[in-house]
Amino acid sequence: MSQKFSQSFKKQAVEKALNRQDNITLKEIAEPLGVGLSSLSRWILQAKNQELETVSPNEIMNMTKDKRPQDWPLEERLNMIITCATLDEVDLGEYCRKQGIYPHHIAQWKLDFANGNNSNNKATSRTEIKTLRNENKALKKELNRKDKALAETAALLVLKKKVNEIWGNDEDNSL
Repeated sequence: MSQKFSQSFKKQAVEKALNRQDNITLKEIAEPLGVGLSSLSRWILQAKNQELETVSPNEIMNMTKDKRPQDWPLEERLNMIITCATLDEVDLGEYCRKQGIYPHHIAQWKLDFANGNNSNNKATSRTEIKTLRNENKALKKELNRKDKALAETAALLVLKKKVNEIWGNDEDNSL
């Protein structure tokens, strides 16, 4: 039996999904809400296609044009941190709303710069991880092949010794 969700719930779920951080998946958003991943994905598509009733066209335009906080380039993040450094909490909140982010994003970006974390490193590390996995797989395959060849060679040597013990060595007879 399918559960009915209100349009406002769907709208909030879509907003939460679109404003999620880089390391959070849609599934991690859907599970606590008690919604299936496919339902949430369908709602996002409906919102972007202006089929979700309570979402206004202006909000849809903002959803498609605004970039997510994790999509901001490093220079823009740094400029935002510098701009917001002198603002108090009220002004910071207002300025962040105009930019389409939250104050906690600014705080996280500060920590990332201080710790040397870089979202661009994540993309390169993913490709690097994939390359290393492929290389690891190839090396394991080669190692397995060599182990089998070594086991075969050892078996042949053992058989040769046994044959020599039973029938004698050809070299012994020639002397």
